[in-house]
Amino acid sequence: MPDSGVSSTVQQPRPGVTVARATVRDADAIHSMVNFWAARGDMLPRTLGETYENLRDFFVVREDGEAVACGALHITWADLAELKSLAVREDRQSAGYGSMIVRACVEEGRNLGLERLFALTYRPGFFERLGWEQVDVMTLPRKVWNECYRCPKFPGCNEIAMVIDLETAAVPAATN
Repeated sequence: MPDSGVSSTVQQPRPGVTVARATVRDADAIHSMVNFWAARGDMLPRTLGETYENLRDFFVVREDGEAVACGALHITWADLAELKSLAVREDRQSAGYGSMIVRACVEEGRNLGLERLFALTYRPGFFERLGWEQVDVMTLPRKVWNECYRCPKFPGCNEIAMVIDLETAAVPAATN
């Protein structure tokens, strides 16, 4: 199997906390975190089967070995990938774990040779602090209908499209 150029552990900001590729032992935690926020209307729900099928797209933050945050980088085209299913356990909010996942996905996107990442979000300020910019969702034609038809908010979605150009953007350093 070819080496992707990404180590299995991307960074370790403090003792006991790591960002790493998800493994099968993380699937239940990922599924739980995503569906917790989906039940609140903040993201699309995922079945456990979908979580396993897309597990290789996921990074997790582990705190003392336990997955407490997750996010996936899903390639949509030769030049574009989506950062999706970004979730942090409610009791771990504001610890910098979401930012750690975003940074891992940006690094992975660069290592893969992608030009641009996008995310659809209700929290654009979070992404702006990490160097992302708002764009019209219609500038992302390869994504618009990919999963949107499954969303209970379709066609009246009010998520905000955010992008980062991987060739020019510098990602702010962690501020934990």
